[in-house]
Amino acid sequence: MASLVIEKISRKKSGKISLEIDARKLERLAANFGFFNPEFLEALSRSEKDFACGNFQNIKSLKELES
Repeated sequence: MASLVIEKISRKKSGKISLEIDARKLERLAANFGFFNPEFLEALSRSEKDFACGNFQNIKSLKELES
């Protein structure tokens, strides 16, 4: 995986982090994570259809998925 240089990171008191990154570097990062993979894009399309049909469950934490 290629290295990634982050241009600017801002920390706010609300606990949020703001990250500034070049568009080309973002595309390279997305490719490294496999976001352009056909299987990922197909799964994303299926999940959008499920959401449109109301087939989803609201959760507050990933721990709720353990059971």
